[in-house]
Amino acid sequence: MNTLMHICCAPCANRPIAALREEGTAVTGFWFNPNIHPYTEYQARKHTLEDYAGEIGMRLIVGGTYDLRSFLPQVAGDIDGRCAYCYRIRMEAAARYAAEHGFDSFTTSLLISPYQNHAMISRTAQEMGEKYGVEFLYRDFRPLFQAGQDFARAHGFYMQKYCGCIFSEEDRYLAARRKKAARRAARQEEDGQS
Repeated sequence: MNTLMHICCAPCANRPIAALREEGTAVTGFWFNPNIHPYTEYQARKHTLEDYAGEIGMRLIVGGTYDLRSFLPQVAGDIDGRCAYCYRIRMEAAARYAAEHGFDSFTTSLLISPYQNHAMISRTAQEMGEKYGVEFLYRDFRPLFQAGQDFARAHGFYMQKYCGCIFSEEDRYLAARRKKAARRAARQEEDGQS
């Protein structure tokens, strides 16, 4: 089977690629991530993937470009619901490319993340596969997540701290601030009880 794998980043993709290859599936990578911001983050993830693809002899298709100006207006009206749009544009691009270029199927490295909405990704990819007449190759890669992270660290990959969009970076920052404030409040309460 010849499969196109949409890849969000090398840390997420390394174990899914290995697992599919072990099954006898030929994997071609597909980089299409207009959600990733800022530009330096986009480039760091893309360059890490390009280097890894070269290292393992995997063909990599780079689709699209850094595209903040078209991504933001699409999610600005529903920031909390942004993931649905983000999954749809990436799964649609992968399904379309796979269908137009004769792949037997397509899949995505997003299916490894315990932080993403697995059911929504799967459902969206299935819909896009049906729309473009190409099989969506479903795999629950989540059991491989820690092994993939360990592999990425051991190989010196760039390791991102958020999913990619500027709003997830904001969420990460705000969560860290809340955690710090809670620790400070706990220390103050502890000091007050002494």
